[in-house]
Amino acid sequence: MLSKDPSVSHGGDVTMSKLVAELARESVDVRMLCLSAGPLATEAELPFAAELRKVAKPDVSLPKVLLNSLRTGRSLVHTRFSIPAFTAALDALDSDLFIADHSYMAESFLRSRHAGKRPLLVSTHVPESLVWTASRGLVGRLDSGRIRRDELRVARAAHAVGTFDGVEAEDYRKQGVERVHWLDVTFPAGTKCNVGSSGRRLVFLGDRSWPPNQEAFQLLLQWWPEISAGIAGAELLVIGKPAGPAPKQALPDGMQDLGFVDDLDAVLGSCRGLVAPILTGGGVRVKILDAASRGLPVVGTEAAVGSLSEVFGLPTFDSKESFVARCRELLLDAAGAAREGERIFELNAGRWNSGVPHNSVEKWLAC
Repeated sequence: MLSKDPSVSHGGDVTMSKLVAELARESVDVRMLCLSAGPLATEAELPFAAELRKVAKPDVSLPKVLLNSLRTGRSLVHTRFSIPAFTAALDALDSDLFIADHSYMAESFLRSRHAGKRPLLVSTHVPESLVWTASRGLVGRLDSGRIRRDELRVARAAHAVGTFDGVEAEDYRKQGVERVHWLDVTFPAGTKCNVGSSGRRLVFLGDRSWPPNQEAFQLLLQWWPEISAGIAGAELLVIGKPAGPAPKQALPDGMQDLGFVDDLDAVLGSCRGLVAPILTGGGVRVKILDAASRGLPVVGTEAAVGSLSEVFGLPTFDSKESFVARCRELLLDAAGAAREGERIFELNAGRWNSGVPHNSVEKWLAC
């Protein structure tokens, strides 16, 4: 049960949803039911076309959502995704197990004929209470408590919960949710970066319409002059959607805002490391997973790396001084950067080849 159409949508949550579905197919038959704001027909050549069914995503009626939220006492986001047409589509299905991709996608299931009769698994991705606190202004901060209550209500109604972060899984256990599984999922090996022959170039990757990424970008604007001081040819590439339509900010020497790029593999393959000074984090760390799959060294804070610190043996750099120092090390030491890139590339490939992600998803499905 997906909130976005995987045939036309992109982003970290869609990437992980596709990956989990791919891993699940190794042990079960998978069908996907999604909300779609695009065409309700799916291009036949897509690998999952035969498995995908779509329900038109209704436009948001703020007065209706507010009224229903006041009537039920539920948060705005959980009220928004309680959709009769989606419930009807679920009623027409006959499946042994249902998975809600994001907690709020369970709302339509809980109103369906399957509720209480078929197991429900919930993949949380990232706590929506965190998303709303970080990105929805005053309304988000005011409603975050109700979102948290809804997330716990859904988790307790589910047969099992899957998280992409070990700390989040432990938090659910502390709240009395017994069946919680950390989805220890990493990527298959990707196009390997030739870090040893790279120039003195770092990269920041992220959609800056997401406030934590914009916050990190602003930090880099301040820190880059100190990172690059005295290092000839030092560059920092910024890739991803900008925060808004406002004119681009003036950037310090050596820093380039590329926005979208046509050939991401080529750009990342020319870099010596990924930087992620994220202050507010949680859930899926797709940029870190992607970097590891390419053998691209990472300089990240604890919020940026999360439980992947244990998975890949990644140190974290939470102070300005330590972050700046590690960036300078990568820029000045190509051989050291290459060794680090090789280490995480081989570790990531070994985990995939030995079936760690596959077994993690299989155990969750069998909870």
